[in-house]
Amino acid sequence: MLATNDRPLIKGEIADYWLDEEGILYSYSKNPKRTVKNISENVALVKQITGNKKVPLLIYLSNSPVPDKETRRYSTEQLPEIYKAMAMVSKPGLAQFILNVLFKFKSPLIPTQSFSDDQQAREWLKQFL
Repeated sequence: MLATNDRPLIKGEIADYWLDEEGILYSYSKNPKRTVKNISENVALVKQITGNKKVPLLIYLSNSPVPDKETRRYSTEQLPEIYKAMAMVSKPGLAQFILNVLFKFKSPLIPTQSFSDDQQAREWLKQFL
């Protein structure tokens, strides 16, 4: 899915975003190393985009450096503050690796699933609208 003229792509440091007309937020992940600072700034950006509403997220993953333990903990805590559910779209293996890194010690606090097809991911997310 790509942005349209009436709903432009919103650029961020770690991802670019597009909110569709149904309320699904699309995230095009970039590959800088995640830190507590840039995750915090990203959370603020997402809240601005969504009007501070929790939304389902469809994220297109990219390879990025593994964040440190504090950043992983912070990121995991922030997910339920801004998202209802998260569908990760990637090449086989990458999403599973991300899941293992992010949720090594604790299960995700929101419904989370990985996909290799974005249409299947979108259909799964529709239940959270």
